[in-house]
Amino acid sequence: MSNRRPTPLPPAGRAVVITGASTGIGKECALRLEERGFRVFATVRKRQDGEKLRAEATSARLHPVLMDVTDEKSIQTAAAEVARSVDEQGVWALVNNAGTCVAAPMECVPPEGLRQQLDTNVVGPLAVTQAFLPQLRRTRGRIVNVSSGLGSVVIPYLGAYATGQFAKEAMSDALRRELRPFGISVSIVRPGAIATPIWDKVRETGEGLLNQAPDAIADLYRAPFEQFMRMNERRAQSSATQPQDVARTVFRALTAPRPRTRYSVGPDVRAAGALSRLLPDAALDRGLGAVTKSHR
Repeated sequence: MSNRRPTPLPPAGRAVVITGASTGIGKECALRLEERGFRVFATVRKRQDGEKLRAEATSARLHPVLMDVTDEKSIQTAAAEVARSVDEQGVWALVNNAGTCVAAPMECVPPEGLRQQLDTNVVGPLAVTQAFLPQLRRTRGRIVNVSSGLGSVVIPYLGAYATGQFAKEAMSDALRRELRPFGISVSIVRPGAIATPIWDKVRETGEGLLNQAPDAIADLYRAPFEQFMRMNERRAQSSATQPQDVARTVFRALTAPRPRTRYSVGPDVRAAGALSRLLPDAALDRGLGAVTKSHR
């Protein structure tokens, strides 16, 4: 029996669409995939972000595309633009990376705030997937959904964000099973703590939601939430995991002969996943109690 590993699939100009490519993980993924030979359609919401991204590319294989994942018309326009560009070649892969984060105590998250979180992190990726599925079916291509370690375990004050990540994981499982007969694979990439621009406005958003809540409720959470924000910011800044690590993992998911269903990036997300499987809820609750200890 041969011990040779299966040969990775060559990028060879295969067309890949990646959402949320203005900064952070999306930007690193777009640049790495382009550098390694993929033809990349990187979606951005602002034209100037696309120009900056194009300037950093090593070739003409990177094509910025204007798209807002929460705007159905924008999605359809972008899908039509990509279809015209790839013509008969079709789209080989879609990387759903665009996302945002709402951090606040659940009691202080208004329904509209949760709707906006889910619209960007779950409904938008589904709408984008639906728009590109006709082309992915033609190429028997791949979908990679960038989730988070919070798609398997929930940290206090990141409940709204985790709700979206749990939903994205469930959506990915459903798509993987439904699209299997068409030869389309669906993988999830779960990054751990990373210092990316998504966190730049987390404190501002969270404090804004606390300020909108009734004082009697907001005052219950201010001290522990501030403690949590400081802890979370330190954790992200000290993390050894970088956006480049996620980009390498996305590349592996797109070129592996038999892609895995889930890829964890970072020791923290691997540890959290193991603990969530092995420990009972009560033990996890006690372990995460340090986040909310200022309540007592």
